[in-house]
Amino acid sequence: MLIFELFKPVTDLIDTLHTSEEEKAVLRNQAEKTKMQLQSQILDYESKLMDSQASIARAEAQGQSWLQRNWRPITMLTFLVLVVCDVFGFLAFRLASDAWTLLQLGLGGYVVGRSAEKVASVMKKGK
Repeated sequence: MLIFELFKPVTDLIDTLHTSEEEKAVLRNQAEKTKMQLQSQILDYESKLMDSQASIARAEAQGQSWLQRNWRPITMLTFLVLVVCDVFGFLAFRLASDAWTLLQLGLGGYVVGRSAEKVASVMKKGK
């Protein structure tokens, strides 16, 4: 995780200090405590972000309009058709690499969004 990489120079610096082992241990403990607090805050943020994404997806799924409920699956199916047509050479043009990147982001966002919905519901049941 990125947090551990950020704190590695700090712990390396503590190890090189010309001080007693007790003082080094105190500094290591303080650095570890700070790292854990930061990690806890990041997890809280990610949890709130997932809740927010899940509530947006839930609102769309419960919307009154058919299009509001189905625009994400329609978009992904459109991308899928384009990819299949591109792979088999049915298109008059080749998809640009940016289109593939967009497809990967869209599919990843869709999968993550669905996963976030499931995780959020499990977390709420656990609370």
